[in-house]
Amino acid sequence: LVFCESDSRVLIEKEQRDSQLFLFLSEPKEGGVPMDISIMPSSLQVRTPEGCTEIWFPAEVRLVPSSCRGLRYVAGDGLHLRLQTQAELSTKSISLFNQSPQAQECCTFYCQSCGEVIIRDRKLLRVLPLPSENWGALVGEWCCHPDPFANKPLHPQENDCFTGDSFFLVNLRSDSWQKPKANTKVICKRCKVMLGETTSSDTTKLYMTEIIIQPSKRNFPIIPRSHFVQSVIARCLVELSSARSTFRFTIQGHDGKAYMLLWLLNSDSLVIECLENSKSIKKFPLLEDILKDDSSSAWNAVKVLYQPCIKNRNEK
Repeated sequence: LVFCESDSRVLIEKEQRDSQLFLFLSEPKEGGVPMDISIMPSSLQVRTPEGCTEIWFPAEVRLVPSSCRGLRYVAGDGLHLRLQTQAELSTKSISLFNQSPQAQECCTFYCQSCGEVIIRDRKLLRVLPLPSENWGALVGEWCCHPDPFANKPLHPQENDCFTGDSFFLVNLRSDSWQKPKANTKVICKRCKVMLGETTSSDTTKLYMTEIIIQPSKRNFPIIPRSHFVQSVIARCLVELSSARSTFRFTIQGHDGKAYMLLWLLNSDSLVIECLENSKSIKKFPLLEDILKDDSSSAWNAVKVLYQPCIKNRNEK
């Protein structure tokens, strides 16, 4: 998925399994403006009475101008057309972070928003995945005897880290940073962001969208907040859809209220974003700070359809 902003809005969508791409050019202004489009192997020019915008694609992407098909105009939407592409982009998933701590590894937990250390130099002896949600209800369906796990919640020990779908369970009792009490929020001292909650005096749940886990020998990675959150959510959607064979999800608040419905459409698109409001667009700044040492200018992305469940995001 390639998204560019200039005087005209340009949207290009490509799936890795398909050599075709779909190009969409929106109207610069309501009512329509004469537009002259020139397609070259490495660039795209859009000429209007107000000027010319030239968009340069990464060196790995080559268009086939003669393959232009399906050109049509949609009122209020813009021009639609299909093109063949020759792309040699790396298809590996480029992750903005590493949130999979390894056993026998000394790790430091940071607040992703400000870099405050939450847990310093914790050697993790066990890193274990938690059972899926509502696993306890399934035990009764399979056991002919009383549930042996009843009233036995999973509590991590000091050197454990249990991973859920969207959170980590850790033991903060030995850390002077926090003296946990049951059913309380865990707040970052520096930026006051809610990092998680304590489920008991021994167990703390830290949200994956708020925490970065790094080996202690590494420095805190500076990652734009929006990119980090998008990556966490995208990875969760892909893993959950694969494990549970579902493509429908609900985004809920801490109170259990549903705020958004999500449908996962595909997970094999490529994303590039170029400079905004530029007459000659050659750089792709969304990736400049993240992929300085990487030769590729694209990464894997998921495509979702969403429906808000509330009219006002501040509605209580």
